[in-house]
Amino acid sequence: MLASQREDSRFKRFLQSVSNRLRHGSRSTEKSYVGRIRRYILFHGKRHPAEMGAPEVTRFLSSLAVQGRVAASTQNQALSALLFLYRHVLHQDLPWLDDVVRAKRPNRLPIVLTRDEVRAVIAELDGTPTLLMVLGYACSSAPA
Repeated sequence: MLASQREDSRFKRFLQSVSNRLRHGSRSTEKSYVGRIRRYILFHGKRHPAEMGAPEVTRFLSSLAVQGRVAASTQNQALSALLFLYRHVLHQDLPWLDDVVRAKRPNRLPIVLTRDEVRAVIAELDGTPTLLMVLGYACSSAPA
């Protein structure tokens, strides 16, 4: 057996052991965590996670935000997967990861219609939908 085949076999066995530890959770969480851990290992040239630590985790998570431009929830999911890996599979504690470049959360602006816009929407409705819209608007609007 070639060295690269042995390495691939070891890599697959390791990911299977991670998957086995996740069996008590949901199938989607298991798939997601194993996928994130797989990407982490591949990012570091198939080094075994036991040989790595906080600096490598920080580098990986920061690259997701900077080069990968992933959403903050994706980066948080990757962090959770790696914390699970180190705590529950490798039985190692990672120090707090202060140097991680965090993905930016988008600014969410509430959508508020002006009174004229609400009147225009109500004018386009007919029958029961009109009544429901008027009641809903009257109940939700603050007194002027």
